[in-house]
Amino acid sequence: MEKLNHHVNAAVEKEAERQLAILTRGSAEVIPEGDLKTKLIHSLSMEKPLNIKLGLDPSAPDVHVGHTVVLQKLRQFQDLGHTVQLVIGDFTGKIGDPTGKSETRKQLSDEKVKANAKTYVEQFGKIIDMEKAIVTFNSTWLSTLNFTDVINLAAKTTVARMLERDDFEKRYQSGQAISLHEFFYPLMQGYDSVALKTDIELGGTDQKFNLLMGRQLQEAYGLEKQVVMTMPLLEGLDGQKKMSKSLGNYIGIRETPNTIFGKCMSIPDELMMKYFQLATPLSHEELADLERGLMNGSLHPRDAKVRLAKTFVTLFHSAQAAEEAETYFQNVFQKGQLPSEIPEFQWENDREVAIVDLLVTIGFFTSKSEARRMIQNGGVRINEVKVQDPKDDIVIERDMIIQVGKRKFMRIVVK
Repeated sequence: MEKLNHHVNAAVEKEAERQLAILTRGSAEVIPEGDLKTKLIHSLSMEKPLNIKLGLDPSAPDVHVGHTVVLQKLRQFQDLGHTVQLVIGDFTGKIGDPTGKSETRKQLSDEKVKANAKTYVEQFGKIIDMEKAIVTFNSTWLSTLNFTDVINLAAKTTVARMLERDDFEKRYQSGQAISLHEFFYPLMQGYDSVALKTDIELGGTDQKFNLLMGRQLQEAYGLEKQVVMTMPLLEGLDGQKKMSKSLGNYIGIRETPNTIFGKCMSIPDELMMKYFQLATPLSHEELADLERGLMNGSLHPRDAKVRLAKTFVTLFHSAQAAEEAETYFQNVFQKGQLPSEIPEFQWENDREVAIVDLLVTIGFFTSKSEARRMIQNGGVRINEVKVQDPKDDIVIERDMIIQVGKRKFMRIVVK
């Protein structure tokens, strides 16, 4: 019997090591890493899946590739047999996460939170198996707390602990206002882990304080502390700042296949492997082959970007869409052909117009100064001829085609 138990334990430990290697690959930090292995061994021994939590405040309706980094990690947990707890912060979303903010965030309405939450769930299904995920709304438990419960919750931590948060500390030192309700955000996010008895919580590196609060509160309520796993933040297309829709350096998962493909082809070479590692489902072996090919020169960076672009389009749309987007890109951007489908703008103004006014009117730019800069940089063409002078006046002609950069086209239709 002892030999049999030893054999089972050895097999369990081997499988735990295998899962640990998969799950920690690409992560920024695991706190504490030793506890993750312990939880995996216990899970395998008891044949009971771990509860893996991801909390999201529905503050914006669109998911971009930067958001999928943590979703890909969740999918790995799912594939290994664990249970995903997807917590939609319909209650915390009304306050807004103050992380990284220099001022109090505006509170969202119930209607806005619910509308955004619906689109989030739809979009997450492109990465994780939503049929196997447990989707909950934290208003379920947070809205039932009475004032005594809230006071007891607040007593589990201190003001000094809250001011350890980098953003709170900076605002406090600079004399900027910190509303009292903002202190409750990390408490509420941490309480989600208490309510759900979470084993592991995932988030970006900028969420570390909030995730650790979950450990602190679980201990205060007599529960086993969760393991915290943070994932790196993905830089956007500019190669410098975190991917963000507000910065315009993002790849949206609901964008058209052609747009996703084109944006992928503009990713800086030095960031390609990071995108592959963090935002695609490629295996460790496939990633190693890619990296080896780029290092020894057997794989051209352009070809690697094509694979990345097709991977994203397949994930977010379909394999057929990926093939069509590649053909479109080759014809329009590599062979210099015009796209087969070009949006149209009905021109009803004067037939002679300043080029900068034209570009603003058709919606390519929000200001004339932006339009001038693009012309000066050689990025504007009319009927495939480069515009040289931002002071030029243009005579509008029927079916005139305006091109800005590599991806924006507009056909002018004159009535």
